[in-house]
Amino acid sequence: MPTYRAGMKALACLSGRIDRKGHRMDIKRNGSQPSARGSADYFTGTVRIDAPFSTTAPARVGGATVTFDPGARTAWHTHPLGQTLIVVSGRGWAQREGGPVEAIAPGDIVWFPPGEKHWHGATASTAMTHIAIAEALDGKSVDWLEQVRDEDYPD
Repeated sequence: MPTYRAGMKALACLSGRIDRKGHRMDIKRNGSQPSARGSADYFTGTVRIDAPFSTTAPARVGGATVTFDPGARTAWHTHPLGQTLIVVSGRGWAQREGGPVEAIAPGDIVWFPPGEKHWHGATASTAMTHIAIAEALDGKSVDWLEQVRDEDYPD
């Protein structure tokens, strides 16, 4: 059973106070950051990026919730330390270079290994939202490449 002292430490953390090691819990409140439109340099179609996050050194993870309208998708890209996608709604596609286009759905977790060329996005008829998580290496978490051609995108 937690002690009173442990409970007070938890309350201090929740209030944003710094602990004995100089750490502070950071809460980014829902709605505190504006949505952003995905750049046409990196996406085809309408893409909304919400709640982008990053950590400070020595941590190096970052990510965002990304919503793809029907037919929207990323360009081909790689991540120096890999990428994890957690599909939260809708239906989508994911493909690694040389592999088949794979259907992805809510609850699916997709891992792309470091340096693997890939793309992901919504199906032609259904929007898709995923949480994308990647680590940065030397300050860089993604290398963007060419757009996915319409003729290579499934109907």
